[in-house]
Amino acid sequence: MTLRSLRLQLRFLLPLLATLIVASYLAVPLMDQVTLRWFSRDLDSRGALLANALSDSVVEALATERPERLRALLDRTAQDERVLALALCSPQGQLLLASDRFPSGLGCDSSRQRAADGQARLSVAGGTVHVGVQDIRGAGTELLARLVLLHDLSFIERRSQDTRNYLIVLIAALGLVMALITLVVSQLSWRGWVKGTRALLRGEGVLSPLLAAQPELAPFAADLRARLRDMEDEYRRAQGPDAVWTAERLRTLLRTQLSGDQVIVVSNREPYIHERTADGIVVKRPASGLVTAVEPVMRACSGTWVAHGSGSADREVVDKHDRVRVPPGQDDYWLRRIWLTEEEEQGYYYGFANEGMWPLCHVAHVRPVFRESDWAAYRAVNQRFADAVVAEARSEDPVVLVQDYHFALLPAMIREKLPQATILTFWHIPWPNPESFGICPWRREILQGMLGSTILGFHTRYHCKNFIETVDRYLEARIEHEHSTISFHEDDTLVESYPISIEWPGAAEVSSWAPVADCRLRVIERLGLPAAVCLAVGVDRFDYTKGILERLNAVERLLEKWPSWIGRFVFVQVAAPTRSALDEYRSFQERIDRVTARINQRFGRDGYQPVHLLAQHHEHDAVMELFRAADICVVTSLHDGMNLVCKEFVAARDDLQGVLILSRFAGAARELSEALIVNPYHVEETANALNQAATMPAAEQRERMASLRSTVHEFNVFRWAGRMLSDAGRWRLRARIEARVRSHQQPG
Repeated sequence: MTLRSLRLQLRFLLPLLATLIVASYLAVPLMDQVTLRWFSRDLDSRGALLANALSDSVVEALATERPERLRALLDRTAQDERVLALALCSPQGQLLLASDRFPSGLGCDSSRQRAADGQARLSVAGGTVHVGVQDIRGAGTELLARLVLLHDLSFIERRSQDTRNYLIVLIAALGLVMALITLVVSQLSWRGWVKGTRALLRGEGVLSPLLAAQPELAPFAADLRARLRDMEDEYRRAQGPDAVWTAERLRTLLRTQLSGDQVIVVSNREPYIHERTADGIVVKRPASGLVTAVEPVMRACSGTWVAHGSGSADREVVDKHDRVRVPPGQDDYWLRRIWLTEEEEQGYYYGFANEGMWPLCHVAHVRPVFRESDWAAYRAVNQRFADAVVAEARSEDPVVLVQDYHFALLPAMIREKLPQATILTFWHIPWPNPESFGICPWRREILQGMLGSTILGFHTRYHCKNFIETVDRYLEARIEHEHSTISFHEDDTLVESYPISIEWPGAAEVSSWAPVADCRLRVIERLGLPAAVCLAVGVDRFDYTKGILERLNAVERLLEKWPSWIGRFVFVQVAAPTRSALDEYRSFQERIDRVTARINQRFGRDGYQPVHLLAQHHEHDAVMELFRAADICVVTSLHDGMNLVCKEFVAARDDLQGVLILSRFAGAARELSEALIVNPYHVEETANALNQAATMPAAEQRERMASLRSTVHEFNVFRWAGRMLSDAGRWRLRARIEARVRSHQQPG
């Protein structure tokens, strides 16, 4: 223990001792008053006994009318060390007889009055006396006389002084003992406090809750941990749209916060498909919101994308490690392909993922189907992708971006092989409420697999809330709602919302676009539409969650309610076939065909069809041409995580014209509030929105579209990825600090 610490402790102990001594002096007057009351009662009792002893002699002397005979008796009684003087008074207050030392100024009446009023203490020459008056009665209880007794109180003062001295010595001794005990305890515990504080400052128990802090410092550790998380929350809130996110800014973030660490993306759908045709091998880009969002990120970070190779010529273009550089001609990143058998694809993709998880999460009135064989295939394929990630990893801590519901088990599998990896799982579809998710027979296994993630992202806070409540319902996990973290099996997972978006078109791409008038003319000529047509478009996959049937019903109701639109309004639906192997999707496509035929039969004319159904895949350029030609874009998802079609339409309209009709059940509705928001289940409301959009003045269109474009421009795909990767960078920094703390604690 250092001299400085000893001085600090003495600086604390000396005031304590002084306080105890002052307290003892303040307590002495109170002790004196209590002692005086005790002795006064004792003197009154002694006076009563003395009066009883003298009563016979007094009665006899008064009976013979010779009170002078009592003088010698009073003088002898007054020789007691506590009795100062005595006096005998008549009932009328006349002094009959007094001992030698009885004060001349003290009369019978004043003595009795003092005793009656409780003012028994009297100062006389030589000190303080106690005045007591006792009645002397005859045989018939007749009052014959009063005996006045003056007791000397000097002995009480001597005893009070002794008590005061003893009390001060006792309190001082107790204070000294307490000080010594405090000093000894502080000496014994000082080193432990210093050691614990140093460990706390190193992050033990704060940055790494697994390394518990000293018990006495646990409250400080908890408070520091809370403050750190508050700082992280504040940092995330501060990351507003202060500057436009670009590919270059994302690369800078990867170089700074992630220090050039390897980035691996895992998804079922590959960003580029090689197909064999009569003209040779061609490369296609699939119509997928996931690919639209993630592919720009990979071009920015030059990582590796692991995906299922589904193209007819995919095997012919890969190297011996099943890898190929993409995009063709630019070679920005590696695409690692995984080959699946028909049985594996049937069970993993068509079975569990799309007949089970897809309808379960979308709650779109289609019964989910769960088979044991599909679950087995799903687990096996997830393990194969996990093995591929481990094989592609160049270090023990890569950054792995797991995409979508096809890989719910993958994060925990990767965590088992690469415990230091930073795993970001993004769930591109909605997450249902706990009651709906409880339908899944393997709900616990899915949740445990997803909680292998370092960061788990959803499109909206609502989906995050549903997931946290689902974990709370089905797993034993520690949940911190304030910070949106879940601790499961000693691993923390941040559950956060990251609204996905698109890559905002650059100047080179915009310059390559044909003018809006030219795009409109080409579409009208290709589809044989009236020249002055009001053109509405929808671009989706053939999926029952996209609300295609609902928008067709709304078009039919529009033509019923406003017949003037017949011949002037056309709806073009682009619907790329998907999952045709599933009965639900085939029957859905057949139903759309029947409804389209019915509407065209009811309202069609020579040279005019109100609905054009284009059931084939359209390349990106063709979709952009259709967006630029359209007056209205209709997005009526029954339940959607985000839906990027609406954002692509907004990005395509640099002329600030066109109207977006958007379902309230799409995640994008929370961002794009300037669109016409509708309930797709309400046919009348959607039909009214179509009429409002078709008749909206150009000035209002310009105002709405300018605001929509500003939102999509600011909140683009690079910002989406940048926020996730920024959070990943902070978590990686924390993990590395924890590793250093552990290494310092190793023995030797």
